[in-house]
Amino acid sequence: MGRAFEYRKATKLKRWGHMAKTFTRLGKQIAIAVKAGGPDPDMNPALRSVIAVCKRENMPKDNIDRAIKNAQGKDQSNYETRTYEGYGPHGIAIFVDTLTDNPTRTVGDVRSVFNKFSGNMGTSGSLAFLFDHKCVFTFKKKDDMDMDDFILSIIDLGAEDEYDEDPEEGTLTIYGDPKSYAEIQKYLEDNGFEDVGGEFTYIPNDLKDVTPAQRESIDKMVDKLEEFDDVQTVYTNMKPAEE
Repeated sequence: MGRAFEYRKATKLKRWGHMAKTFTRLGKQIAIAVKAGGPDPDMNPALRSVIAVCKRENMPKDNIDRAIKNAQGKDQSNYETRTYEGYGPHGIAIFVDTLTDNPTRTVGDVRSVFNKFSGNMGTSGSLAFLFDHKCVFTFKKKDDMDMDDFILSIIDLGAEDEYDEDPEEGTLTIYGDPKSYAEIQKYLEDNGFEDVGGEFTYIPNDLKDVTPAQRESIDKMVDKLEEFDDVQTVYTNMKPAEE
């Protein structure tokens, strides 16, 4: 399996460890998709994609339907994506992905954690060289797929030739240029692939080894950041612990 898949797999349980927070975060993504393209998944590709991710994370259908309904309310907040980055303990790079209806509150919350752990927040884009920004699609693999033909087709759309397969789940995961998200999603849906769930992610391009004591302090900082409802995902370039 590729570097990106192994990193995402190793950090998945930590990133999405608390079910209630997972559903809160996905609910915000539903709200953004509904406000941008309407409440009908058949007419809204972004919403279809988020719903597929919700199902993969075992979010109950009632929760999904409720989030879609709430997103149509007159008094609903307008969420926007904000990212914050900097260095935490022991020189580990930390990238914080948020969805917020109050950027002033969110940046204050994030900065307070960096300060508490003697970290330093940088300017937007200052750590871009340490992380690869990618779009990620996971979907059901078809029986008797010709993977060579498939890869050649999606490369033309901006996808990478690296892919990962999960035999237990019967899924494929592919990666691509974030700017090609819509084209790749359309291709997958037009060609009959099922449960197409798309996301954006940051993959560190150089993982740093840490001692157990250092890992503990960094994990505490990440945990503190993830306590905020506005925080979607926290990425680091710390090498995942071996199982």
